[in-house]
Amino acid sequence: MGSVRQVQVTFDCAEPERVARFWCEVLGYVVPPPPPGFASWDAFNSSLPEADQGSAFACVDPTGVGPRLFFQRVPEGKVVKNRVHLDVRVGTGLVGDERLATLEAECARLIALGATHLYTQHADGINESCITMQDVEGHEFCLD
Repeated sequence: MGSVRQVQVTFDCAEPERVARFWCEVLGYVVPPPPPGFASWDAFNSSLPEADQGSAFACVDPTGVGPRLFFQRVPEGKVVKNRVHLDVRVGTGLVGDERLATLEAECARLIALGATHLYTQHADGINESCITMQDVEGHEFCLD
C-alpha cells in the first residue's frame, strides 16, 4: 500500500478569494504564484469563462510544511456544523492563565479580520482551554 505524500484541505464557500485571504492572515500562508503565462491571478481569472471567474482560490504554507488550502465556490450556503474543522495551534505548550491569555489575544486579532467568537471552553482539569470561532463565511475552527 502506498503512503500519502500531501494533503489538501478544501473549503466550500461563496467567495473563495475572500475566505482564502482570511486564512492567509490567520496562518501566515501566502497566495501561490499564478499559472505560467499569467502575470497575476487577476489576469488568469479574466481568461476564464465568466461563469468560472472567481470560482476557486488557494493559499499555501510558505515553508512547505502545512497543507495547501483550496477554496471552491458552491451555490449553497453553509447549513450545519462542520464535520471537520481546523485547530489553529496558538497555545501549544502553554497552560492555565498564560494559555488562555494567548488564545484570547489571537481571538481578538482574528475578530478584527472578520472572524466570529462562538464560545470559550475553559480548562477543566483534564483538558486545557480552547476557543471555538467561525471564519468570514461561518466555517468553524478552534484556537487550541
